[in-house]
Amino acid sequence: MEFDWLDVHFDLKKVSPREIEESFEDPFAIRLIPEQELSDSDVRYICLAKTVGGRPLFSIFWTDGKNCRVIFVRDMTDKELGFYDRKNAEYI
Repeated sequence: MEFDWLDVHFDLKKVSPREIEESFEDPFAIRLIPEQELSDSDVRYICLAKTVGGRPLFSIFWTDGKNCRVIFVRDMTDKELGFYDRKNAEYI
């Protein structure tokens, strides 16, 4: 999947493109779709995942299956990290 880093609306110095791409490669990533009725071109997804270094990231993104545009990214909150850990513990 190719990432589109042009004209992003968040600070790439706080979270680097490399870290974001690593989080999308996390085999334990949790990807969610909000419960809204939108057309396929307007659907936004949520990704809870960790980087190779273990940094937990919360991302909102759009994809068409080939391209990915990250709209927003930040560190996970304690509640989100707890959810991520609980969901992954179910599969161990």
